[in-house]
Amino acid sequence: MNNYQIITDTACDIHPAILKEWDVKCAELTFHFVGDDREYTNSEMPISEFYQYMRDGRVAKTAAVGMEAYQKCFETVLQDGLDILYIGFATALSNSCQTAKLIAKDLMEQYPERKIVCIDSRCASAGQGMLVRLAVERRDAGADLEDVAEYTRRTLPSLCHWFTVDNLVYLKRGGRVSAASALAGTLLQIKPVLHVDDEGRLIPVKKIRGRKQSIAAMMERFMQSALDPEGFYYISHGDCIDDAKLLEDMIFQRTGRRADLITDVGPVIGAHSGPGTLALFFLGSER
Repeated sequence: MNNYQIITDTACDIHPAILKEWDVKCAELTFHFVGDDREYTNSEMPISEFYQYMRDGRVAKTAAVGMEAYQKCFETVLQDGLDILYIGFATALSNSCQTAKLIAKDLMEQYPERKIVCIDSRCASAGQGMLVRLAVERRDAGADLEDVAEYTRRTLPSLCHWFTVDNLVYLKRGGRVSAASALAGTLLQIKPVLHVDDEGRLIPVKKIRGRKQSIAAMMERFMQSALDPEGFYYISHGDCIDDAKLLEDMIFQRTGRRADLITDVGPVIGAHSGPGTLALFFLGSER
C-alpha cells in the first residue's frame, strides 16, 4: 500500500469524478467576473454558462490557491499519516505552486515525520492533467514517492502542449499579443498556434489564416514530434466540442488512435484563453 497522496489543482482541467477514480485530491483555484464580488471554483458554474458570459463581453479574473486552502488540503492528508506529492500549475502562469512550497515548508516543521514534495508542472490545462495521470500510473505500479517524483520531473521536458484560440482579444488582455496584433489578427482571421515552452510560458509559434488550417497545423505538429504517434494524447477545448472532435478525427485518420481524453478548458484557464480555445497534449521529442 502506498503511504503518500498525490494532490494537484484545478488548473489541470480534469473532471473531479476522474480525479476521484485516480485517487487524487485537488486544491481549488478560483475566478470571478469583473463587477461581481462572488468567487467561483471551476465546478460552481456550468462551463457553457461561463463561456457564454465571456462571449457576451464579461471579463473573468482568476486567483491562485490561497495559503489557507493549501494549509487545509495538505494538513488533512498529513493527519492521516500520509506523505504528499503535489503537482501544481506552472509557476510561469500562477504563483500557486510557490505558495504550496511555502506552506509545505511550514507543515514539515510541524510534522517532521512526514514528507511533502512539490513539483512545478510547468504545464497548464490537460497537459498538467496528463502529467498527473502518468504519476498515478507509476504510483499504482507500486513506485514510492521519491521514484514517482523523479519520474515526473524527467517527463516534464517531453510533455507537449499545442493550442490555438478563436479570438485574440483574450490573449491581448493577458499581454500575450499586442493590441495592434490582436486587431490585425481579428480582421484577417488569423488563428495563432502557440505552445508551452520548457519554463511553462505561452509562446506564439505560427500565425495561420483560418480555423481549420490552425487545427490542421496542430495535427501536423503532433505527427512530426510525438514520441509515439499511435500513443495516448489528450484534447481540451473551450466550449468548442465540434472542433475538438475534428482534431481527433484528423489524428485518427493518420494514426488509427482516438484521444484518451477530451475535456473542457475550465474557467480558471479559459478566463485567459477565451471561448474557442483548442489544445492538444502528448509526449514528444521536445516541447
